[in-house]
Amino acid sequence: MTEADLSYLNSRLRAFPCFDVLDASSFHELTATATRRAFSPDEVLFTQGAPSAGLWLLEDGSVKIVRYSPEGGEHILRLFGPGDSFNDIPAFDGGTNAANAVALTLTTCWVLPTSVLRGMMERHPGMAIRVAEHFGQMVRSLTAQIEELALYPVNARIARFLLNQAENPSLSSPGVTRAAIAAHLATTPETISRVLAKFQEAGVIRFDRHRIVILDRGALNAIALL
Repeated sequence: MTEADLSYLNSRLRAFPCFDVLDASSFHELTATATRRAFSPDEVLFTQGAPSAGLWLLEDGSVKIVRYSPEGGEHILRLFGPGDSFNDIPAFDGGTNAANAVALTLTTCWVLPTSVLRGMMERHPGMAIRVAEHFGQMVRSLTAQIEELALYPVNARIARFLLNQAENPSLSSPGVTRAAIAAHLATTPETISRVLAKFQEAGVIRFDRHRIVILDRGALNAIALL
């Protein structure tokens, strides 16, 4: 591990809320056992039902967390970009992967082994409390996502995605195509294109090459039913 790698990993781990209670020796153990892995676009990081390798920290690139229907249809549960962590639950509870992870672009990740994380929770009750709080935040986020899919029309879902995209760079990477957005919002790429065209005609957004620029945030908030 180079000094640059160690510096990056230290900064990422110190920013992760579950690790701020660890002492210096435990923190060193985390960095010493972490492994760095690289993936090509469309390469699978892990599969649903397989044993968890650990907690994943995304350094560069973008990743989709996806599940497939019996007919082969894809639903993207989450989209992640640089600085994000994922596969948190099986990493800490020792269970199998709850979904599949696939690289959308050239991607570099760090993996913290499940066995190390669980051992630290046993030795540091404060860390276990932080993990419980972290899981609570994840449940709240998942509940809000289910509510949007179940209760809001597609125009509102797309408007909410655009508002989130403006605040979250991980939703704007080159790998986040209209097909990916459609699979995330439970609709079709054709519907995404049609709705975006209507937003543009109404002066709510404009296209700048591959970027979408919000021109009227108030109008977009109204469409999003916020």
